[in-house]
Amino acid sequence: MNLPEPPYYAVIFISKLGEDTQGYEAMAERIVELARSQPGFLGLESARNEVGITVSFWSDRESIRKWRDQADHKMARKLGRDKWYRSYDIHIARVETHRQHLR
Repeated sequence: MNLPEPPYYAVIFISKLGEDTQGYEAMAERIVELARSQPGFLGLESARNEVGITVSFWSDRESIRKWRDQADHKMARKLGRDKWYRSYDIHIARVETHRQHLR
């Protein structure tokens, strides 16, 4: 992933799904595509197994706030709280250093 030189921000979303996951994958794909189109979005890494971890990267806190308040994202978050997630945590961190190792 090509990220700019720090500083930038990381939103770390850690989740555990409940039993009813109908519609979850389709919504997750839709939200990722929507996030990619948002101003300030820099990239995303995700792993979903027993625990899902998604880290999205943003140029600034204001871009994160606008993404949080985006209408479709708000709807997806409500569905997640009400239907899909057993639990989740959100962390926002300022990235000061980035090292990449490629083979």
